[in-house]
Amino acid sequence: MGGRRIKFIFTEAWVPFLFLITLISPVHADIYRYIDENGVMHFTNTPTSNAHEYKLYIREKASLSRNFYAPDKYDRYISDASAQTGVDSRLLKAMIKAESDFNPRAVSKKGAMGLMQIMPENFKMLDLQNPFDPWQNIRAGARYFQQLYQRFNGKLALSLAAYNAGPTAVDRYKRIPPYKETEEYVRRVLRYYRTFKQL
Repeated sequence: MGGRRIKFIFTEAWVPFLFLITLISPVHADIYRYIDENGVMHFTNTPTSNAHEYKLYIREKASLSRNFYAPDKYDRYISDASAQTGVDSRLLKAMIKAESDFNPRAVSKKGAMGLMQIMPENFKMLDLQNPFDPWQNIRAGARYFQQLYQRFNGKLALSLAAYNAGPTAVDRYKRIPPYKETEEYVRRVLRYYRTFKQL
């Protein structure tokens, strides 16, 4: 933020609007809050004076996307895939956000492709002809996650870990594999999932 300081004073009635602002505006900093003796809330991105009284209120990473319009673009496909597989549409949306940030042309360093970052070796099993077609990709990713969810007896964190690291790794460790990428992936998806459920 180049040392710039942001400071707001709000009453309680403004709190619901603050969360909305973080979704639609390019604010790229943690926001801290403290409530003074008069019940007035103070917000800042750089707590200096009374720093010990400020508490973290909104973490920068919790914002859904800096590309505000992207998250809703594939809602119809997500809903259809959810209806076909029984996977919560908000969870699918959270996975897409974490996997590709809603970029249908995304390709990872390992070769995973499309919105749900599906590996080429899984194309045939999932009947995926064109990984860059949004509907095909979302449907295939939902089917694959459904299989993993059943395999791991409905344990969400393990199923997400298997989607990222592969089911063999989860079977080997009997828990989320101790891979930094996988651990962060599970945390990120669950964070987005909680956020989408609140919208």
